[in-house]
Amino acid sequence: MLTGSKSTFKVRQMGPDIKERMLNHQSVATARGRDVFGLRCLPGECVLQRAVMVRKKLTAREGRGWLSGTLFCTHFRVAFVPQDAPKPDDNADPVLLGDHDIALASIEKVAVVGPNRTKVVSPNSSLKFTPEELVLYCRDLRVVCFLFDRLTPDAQVIEITHSIAKTYQPLKAGSVLAFQNAALGSVEMKQFLSNRRRDTHMNWHESAADWERELERCGATGWRVSSLNERFEMSTSLPRFIVVPQKVLDTELKKSFAHFNDGRIPRWCWRHPRGSDLLRMSSFHNNIYHEKDDVRNLELILFGCHSSLCVVVELGEELPSPADIQLAHGRLRQLCLGDISSASVSVPDDKWLSTLEATHWLDYTRCCLKKASEVACLLRSGHMTVALQECEDRDLSCVVSSLAQVMCDPHCRSRAGFQSLVQKEWVTAGHRFYSRANFHRLNDKDEAPVFLLFLDCVWQLWSQYPSRFQLTDDFLLALHDSAHLPLFSSFLANSQRERCRRSQNQGQCYTPVNGWREPPPDGSAEPAADPPLPPVWDWLLQYSEQRQAAFTQPVPRTPAPPPLLNGNLNTHPDARRQSDATPGSVFLFSRGVFSCPANLLPWRGGGGGASISGVYRKSHRRAPSSESVPGGLERLLKACSLAEGPPGPEADPYRPLLPLLMGPCLGLWRECYHRGALHAQAFSHPLSANHRHPLELLAGEVRHLQERLAQARSAPADANLNHNANNGTFLFPKSHGAVAAHKAPSTAVPAANPPPKDNANKHTFLFGHASDARTGPVDSKVAKSNAS
Repeated sequence: MLTGSKSTFKVRQMGPDIKERMLNHQSVATARGRDVFGLRCLPGECVLQRAVMVRKKLTAREGRGWLSGTLFCTHFRVAFVPQDAPKPDDNADPVLLGDHDIALASIEKVAVVGPNRTKVVSPNSSLKFTPEELVLYCRDLRVVCFLFDRLTPDAQVIEITHSIAKTYQPLKAGSVLAFQNAALGSVEMKQFLSNRRRDTHMNWHESAADWERELERCGATGWRVSSLNERFEMSTSLPRFIVVPQKVLDTELKKSFAHFNDGRIPRWCWRHPRGSDLLRMSSFHNNIYHEKDDVRNLELILFGCHSSLCVVVELGEELPSPADIQLAHGRLRQLCLGDISSASVSVPDDKWLSTLEATHWLDYTRCCLKKASEVACLLRSGHMTVALQECEDRDLSCVVSSLAQVMCDPHCRSRAGFQSLVQKEWVTAGHRFYSRANFHRLNDKDEAPVFLLFLDCVWQLWSQYPSRFQLTDDFLLALHDSAHLPLFSSFLANSQRERCRRSQNQGQCYTPVNGWREPPPDGSAEPAADPPLPPVWDWLLQYSEQRQAAFTQPVPRTPAPPPLLNGNLNTHPDARRQSDATPGSVFLFSRGVFSCPANLLPWRGGGGGASISGVYRKSHRRAPSSESVPGGLERLLKACSLAEGPPGPEADPYRPLLPLLMGPCLGLWRECYHRGALHAQAFSHPLSANHRHPLELLAGEVRHLQERLAQARSAPADANLNHNANNGTFLFPKSHGAVAAHKAPSTAVPAANPPPKDNANKHTFLFGHASDARTGPVDSKVAKSNAS
């Protein structure tokens, strides 16, 4: 029975069935949690039901096979404790989710398998048969299977199935906070989370000092940190601190917010080592009168530290909309997991690849990578500002800006640098995580996995240049799964303003009289009613140190970029004199070409401005000729050409990693999207040691053929056979020879694998990327996914 008035109040809101089981259960949590039947409970967590002698189906990363243990259902998670698991340490810190735990809030459907039938269980459904297998479909595309032993009591099987079905969904839409209170609402848990230390190796981009440190790291001179939006009076979606040109005063800057949607004015994001600056902004308000001083201030902000050239990259025409992304992701889910409503396969084998192409998910990934590559080439050319313009500046601009920095900056390809990048371009920049993830399940029209599309694009870069990344695909997969958990402050707000109001993990607080103030040094702040939400970067709350060791891999140290004169490579005297002059040319870059449309800048209408003369006005849908494009812009056109080959080992470390975008070069992130396909489409029952599933038999035959081919290659007597094996078949290429031959489907994945060479033997017809060869053949569905 739970103790304390707050805990009792939360129990009363959970319904009579759940409340009765919780109050009748004999488990009282202590300050560190308690061992209940071998389960390490969180403070205040109560076990609703358990089932003994249960086997869990392991994935390829977990070593395959089955793991025996006990299955638990609490009011927060579904926990599985292996029978040979070590005894939990009472003095260890609490862990929100263990290696075999599933948060109830991440479950989408619950299905059971009985004799010759499969049924999706809802909170109000009744079971007329005893389930033999329990299948949990998760929002992060995982499918977790549990097999009940014949000796498991039928009452336990039915009770735990009903407990999960009645608890995984909120009682009403918008009550997702019940899951947070269930996991973090106890006094002991609040105290524990409040005392957690933040990662000091990453930049959180929440204070003025953090932005100053980022300016110093990038060598961005001529810029300053403005606190004009400290109280979120100028824009409710922008962060408290923004980076603007030094020559623009706050009094002049204050007039510029009204000229942009939601007040998202052009602001600095990153500087390339060659001197170009990356900016982000929303669309202009064309119906606002622009005074003379406003025009000057707007141009000073847009040009930044460069007075000669500014390129505005329009993102609305070539990139998909959030609604398109949501539709493509839904089709991809249905393709990989089948029809969840009936727990059956809906796509025939011979139409799988064409159906994958029809989802348009890989097309949208290609579009984002292409646009980010163009922006990266523009930044590498130097001597300009590149401003990304989106209608609201909160979705696709986050994707393109982040990808361009990942391509150009080796620091962003490290674990700490990538976490800082997500904090800067997504968390504090105002991406609507809460609405796009649809945790509240109130309005589906705003739901769109834009952040997941970005992670897929990063995985495509990693798969083509694995040795240039310190972070691994295990890290990307962990971040993908964490984005579906409503437990972290990083994903439970639409802006920094909302995050400051909801999360108690913020170091400062705001009062109407004193403004923002630091907390008292003795930590004697008044406790809040809502639980403190930890950031997603506190990985110890989810993963052990052994699991975190797979998040990174050693990479060569990147040398510091050469120093720039005044932050600009252009040291010609005429160019320096031009930098003090009035702003120069503004060009629109769209669909791969430059143009100077008359309505690009609302305040430059008609023939205003020498650089926007009628000679250079062209439709952005027509490629301008070399005679009509200024000389400096012709150089940019050559810089934007993607015909350059992949960088070699001796190349410039700051040269952008331009991905290969042809059809066969982009693969399906099968370790994310296809990891649950085998469980979802074929329920396997290990009735005896001699009984094997047909898919496992097929995988064994493929392995046997690989072994025969490996023996044929290594046999010196038959040179003809050896020659034909090396040049012979597209099914088993040379790059997968003896390594894949010794990989049985039931073997565990090694803890560390040497990264393959960049762009070496990346793509084959059946096995896809060479870095995925360690997984070996698993089933026909997985084999088909590599062809994409």
